[in-house]
Amino acid sequence: MEQQCFVCLAGRALNSPLDTFVAALPAQWPTQPYPFFSLVVFPLIPRPILFLAGEKDLVGSATAEEIVTKLDKQSIESDLELRKPSVATILANFTNDFDPYYATSTPLYQTSTFKQHSATECDSYDYTKSGNPALQKLQSLLAKLEKADSAFCFTSRMAASKIVTDLLESGQEIVAGDDLYGGSDRLLSQVVPKRGITVTRVKTSDFNAVASAIGPRTKLVWLESPTYPCLQIADIRKVSEIAHSHGALVLVDNSILSPILCQPLELGADIAMTSSTKFISGYSDIMAGTLAVKGKGLAEQIEVLQNAVGSGLAPSNCGLYLHDITTMALRVEKQQASAQKIAEFLSSHPRVTKVSYPGLPNHPGHELHFSQATGAGSVLSIFTGLYALSKHIAEKTKYFILARPSILDL
Repeated sequence: MEQQCFVCLAGRALNSPLDTFVAALPAQWPTQPYPFFSLVVFPLIPRPILFLAGEKDLVGSATAEEIVTKLDKQSIESDLELRKPSVATILANFTNDFDPYYATSTPLYQTSTFKQHSATECDSYDYTKSGNPALQKLQSLLAKLEKADSAFCFTSRMAASKIVTDLLESGQEIVAGDDLYGGSDRLLSQVVPKRGITVTRVKTSDFNAVASAIGPRTKLVWLESPTYPCLQIADIRKVSEIAHSHGALVLVDNSILSPILCQPLELGADIAMTSSTKFISGYSDIMAGTLAVKGKGLAEQIEVLQNAVGSGLAPSNCGLYLHDITTMALRVEKQQASAQKIAEFLSSHPRVTKVSYPGLPNHPGHELHFSQATGAGSVLSIFTGLYALSKHIAEKTKYFILARPSILDL
């Protein structure tokens, strides 16, 4: 049959209605003429764009809309497995519903203020510190990725961390890991105690130690899993259960894995924090941090703090963030595959005494990690036992950027 109706799909569209429609056509009309649909994919275009041309097939039996109407829903559902879209699919298909022109790239309102139409009632936006269309679009997208009730974007992970500690009052306690990102360590050891908040440090890979440390004054349990830099694994489910039994919140810093590989809120955590500068953005072109939260009451508290402190992400950085995030799934998966190969190679190297990477079967938290994450990520630590050798490796290795001092005396 000569082609009359043409569909062009530019980009990636997974689990979309179009997939269901095209897959169902042969089953619906095995003996009747129907228009051919050609799918043309341009993989370098990060966002899917659909073009439909042609009104009727050559025999004039039906328009494309009429064909869709004739599809039997029950038969489609019986033949095809209906699945929720993956994170990669969501990233490739988010839309800018607030834009009256339906731009495929998010428009930026680079303004500090918005004109109001009333002296007594605010419009949707008034002052960018309190909200901006690009910020709202980004936050709603991140909430969807994290399966959160709300998400909030800040100028850095540390700005986000400070907001979390502002939820506590003098006399209350934070139980945190003894192996944490350096910025978090400084905040918890040098800043937070000045407000009368006790910070208790424990080895979070030891559940009994965490359970023993949580008490009546504990209001927040601060986890990383894997931890940085030693890549220790905490049981997020069990820690969340014991923390909640004492009325404490659980924060998981998910910067090493990102929502592609782990979704802490699904495991029982109340707050998932990420350094968006790392894998979510991935291009080293922005500073940003994110809090994804579960529960309306908690979301309202963080929203008030974000506005009061004025630490929400600026429109220009929101634009870069939204641009960068579309390739996150592809980047994370490829980086992880490379890290696995590197870890396996170094594990058998005679100059390396230990490789800490949860993707290796001999990692003590390997089984636990893969019970709460779909991948090991792309951060690993190696131990040589010699300062001079470690320094040589860090400074002379090609194809890696030495972004900061990375040799630790452990």
